[in-house]
Amino acid sequence: MTLRFPSYFHRRCFLLLATLALVSETRLTPFAAAADPAKPADVSKLRVYIGTYTSPQGSKGIYQTVLNLKTGELSPVELAAEVSSPSFLAIHPTEKSLYAVMEISDFNGKPAGGVGAFSIDAKTGKLKLLNQQSSGGPGPCHIVVDHSGKFALVANYGGGSAGSLPIKSDGSLEAMGSFVQHVGTSKDKSRQEAPHAHSINVDPQNHFAFVADLGLDKVMIYKLDPKTGKLTPNMPAFASVDAGAGPRHFAFHPSGKFAYVINEMHCTVTGFVYDSAKGELIPVQTITTLPNGFDGENYSTAEIQVHPSGRFVYGSNRGHHSIAVFSVDAGTGKLTAVGNQKEGIKTPRNFGVDPTGQFVIVANQDGDSLVVFRVDLATGMLKATGHKVAVPKPVCVKFLPIR
Repeated sequence: MTLRFPSYFHRRCFLLLATLALVSETRLTPFAAAADPAKPADVSKLRVYIGTYTSPQGSKGIYQTVLNLKTGELSPVELAAEVSSPSFLAIHPTEKSLYAVMEISDFNGKPAGGVGAFSIDAKTGKLKLLNQQSSGGPGPCHIVVDHSGKFALVANYGGGSAGSLPIKSDGSLEAMGSFVQHVGTSKDKSRQEAPHAHSINVDPQNHFAFVADLGLDKVMIYKLDPKTGKLTPNMPAFASVDAGAGPRHFAFHPSGKFAYVINEMHCTVTGFVYDSAKGELIPVQTITTLPNGFDGENYSTAEIQVHPSGRFVYGSNRGHHSIAVFSVDAGTGKLTAVGNQKEGIKTPRNFGVDPTGQFVIVANQDGDSLVVFRVDLATGMLKATGHKVAVPKPVCVKFLPIR
């Protein structure tokens, strides 16, 4: 999910970082009113929530730390909420609630995962469980909140499905209101024997939802009903990537003109021009995430994010243990490889670019840690800060302004 802040927060960040382009302002409905303007965000620090895989001797749930935007330091990590395998997180536009998919195999006796809603204590960052609902299928792996704040959208990897859950006025979730089941296979019969929906994202206009399906080698496209949250197939119904590539995570450029999907199995990024009127993705480029001389065997990718300025794209490589850095052509959206950062990185399943664009926090799933890098605003390259904190099996990073 792309984290969206109220306009005054963006303006203060712009003054702090005059070299960056202004981040698009949030479109808020009366339902998703901005946080209290009498309590402006403290742009010197950000709260960071961390999703994890839990185990009896390891992680207990969702953790939190605070990022110092002057130094890049992270505060001691604290448990924010105890919950089973909250592997991906999303924060409501009001900043008052947080949502997590729980990668569990059974929900109320049925083969499905869970989706949890939590209220956020603005002072302490602690999370209080509001309720849980079924994800609608096995293996939920990704969640976002639409820009209106009315719906949580979920992708189920194991079930090859996706759906939306209405959000109540108190932040709790209603049962799933819309559900779509993917069908089909693709080239690699060991990994693509069935559909595997790996992420779900909403376009900047809040008109369409995009589900990257690793098992189909397609980004499925759905119309999103703004009143009901219903997902209906678009026309065109999908965008294809190379056979066997395995699309995983997806991100829009801040301009809304371009989009990118990272392909897990080929270690590539496919770039698209986006037609917002039709909801159409037009492929224009596929580029490797690995340095010259690496063929990608036994490697895989995971996360992709666009820098708030729109000038850089980042992707994570597992096996190669690196973050790939690309520059963006402002006219075409095409990428040029800048380099790879490997220092202190081990199985980077996820990472987050902070909303001011100064730092990238990498979640080392097999390194049981978060590591912080400073962004070179001229080139996009990442410079190690030396700041690191221990977290058991971290797999998701999300930011929240402190008020």
